[in-house]
Amino acid sequence: MRMLCSGAARSLFSSSVSLTFSSPKRHLKLSSFSFFKPYSHSSPHKSPIKMSRTTIEHIVLFKVKDNTDPTKVNTMLNSLNSLVSLDAVLHIAAGPLYRVKSSPISFTHMLHSRYSSKDNLNAYSAHPSHVTAVKESVLPICEDIMAVDWIADDLQGPVVPAPGSAIRLTFLKLKENLREDVKNEILAVIKGIKGNFGEINQITCGENFSPARAKGYSIASLAVFPTVSEMEAVDSKEELVNLQKEKYFLGS
Repeated sequence: MRMLCSGAARSLFSSSVSLTFSSPKRHLKLSSFSFFKPYSHSSPHKSPIKMSRTTIEHIVLFKVKDNTDPTKVNTMLNSLNSLVSLDAVLHIAAGPLYRVKSSPISFTHMLHSRYSSKDNLNAYSAHPSHVTAVKESVLPICEDIMAVDWIADDLQGPVVPAPGSAIRLTFLKLKENLREDVKNEILAVIKGIKGNFGEINQITCGENFSPARAKGYSIASLAVFPTVSEMEAVDSKEELVNLQKEKYFLGS
């Protein structure tokens, strides 16, 4: 599960993971991206009300140890998904990754959740139910974990993705001391991708504000597709991908 960005568009375009931002080699490094397995259900007890609002995106990637008993993996996922009942949580969904590309680490599962504020994200993280789930169900079976958080300042549409939705994530590493105007330009390019691909329901992106477990990634982006088919349809549009490449990127 990874995201879109200057390099985002790069990640959006599946087969050409090596697309580069117009000045990306100067400013950033695109790591990998992956495809999240389609949502099988909406978060229970939460309303999928459509809105345009500031939302906190929270992504966690897990690498489950090889040969882990499947029942323990299911217990982990059920424990994480049950946290949707917490008042601080707007949406949460945990499940296996559908596909991963260009990643130095082979993550196996992902959690995506949304909050109305950083305070609510902190309340979720500190809640005894979350602490217990991590301690008893996650840490014993995972050999690596990565997490990123960002502010989606203009989320369009439902906070809870519709049943059957697929999510694509991309993470970027920016060089240190990059000017704010350059970062803003990168984010603007990512947000503009939706206008060129009708298959995309939502795109959010932002600068990671929780660096401790982000493995150096500083920008993340998330695209929501109605189904896996629509997501893969974008990958097949080579002509449009090349057009976007010329507009926003330079070949390596």
